[in-house]
Amino acid sequence: MAVTVKIPTPLRGLTQNQDTAKIDAADLQTVVGALETQFPGMRERLLDEGGEIRRFVNIYVNGEDVRFLQGLGTALKSGDEVSIVPAVAGGA
Repeated sequence: MAVTVKIPTPLRGLTQNQDTAKIDAADLQTVVGALETQFPGMRERLLDEGGEIRRFVNIYVNGEDVRFLQGLGTALKSGDEVSIVPAVAGGA
């Protein structure tokens, strides 16, 4: 079951500038593992040392924040869209 993963600009250096990746996965944890296999270094950008989603990274499945779903255990089905959105901060 293929899902589409949207890769944000700051992570495209790991993906040879690809903005999307097709991944066969039943849950978000499998997506992260597959991204790491295809694009080494991706896991450490997305997950902290404890294996949880980093505070400054937001991941959405079909527009829903996975923190309000089942986190990395969020189930996926064919055709789902996973968006990785790094937090943006700033100010003056």
